[in-house]
Amino acid sequence: MTPSGGALHTTGSRSQKMAVVTLLPKKASLEPHELKNYRPVSNLSFVSNLVERVAVKQLSDYLETKELLPLLQSAYSSHHSTETALLKVLSDFLTAIDDKKVTLLALLDLNAAFDCLDHDILLSRLQSRFGLDVAVLAWIRSFLTDRTQRVCFGGRLSAEIALIFGVPQGSVLGPSCFCSTRPSCLTSSRLLD
Repeated sequence: MTPSGGALHTTGSRSQKMAVVTLLPKKASLEPHELKNYRPVSNLSFVSNLVERVAVKQLSDYLETKELLPLLQSAYSSHHSTETALLKVLSDFLTAIDDKKVTLLALLDLNAAFDCLDHDILLSRLQSRFGLDVAVLAWIRSFLTDRTQRVCFGGRLSAEIALIFGVPQGSVLGPSCFCSTRPSCLTSSRLLD
């Protein structure tokens, strides 16, 4: 895959890689003094989001053209949602029950997964699974590295810290990067005999 027209030759300046994280209450009724009751929301620059939208469009077009997207991917996929995922699971359950098979469901909590993603593993998988070329991988590496964030809470900003792992939450490209690192066992659904 190569970015068309050379539109993605850079990932932006340092200011485009800095996020301000705002903590929003998950529910108004929860105790406001406990951090677990807040959801961190990263606010990234408008220009950064525009550039990422172009990159995601090119990446999605490439993956669709090469038929590299998992058929059962619901998260971060157009025309798919938690509803389509639940309908698939329900359909598989009912089919198994009709066939008198034992039905099990394993659920994984990927709550902090975006924050823990290793950049080298991500880039390796993008190259090995999807065949992205060196220029695209270099652009994605540049997108991921040298990122910083500050937390805004109670009207005050924290000191700026460097982010050495993870994909930027609140970014447009982050979910696509994250989904590409799923183990291959999670990309298909099958009934065991």
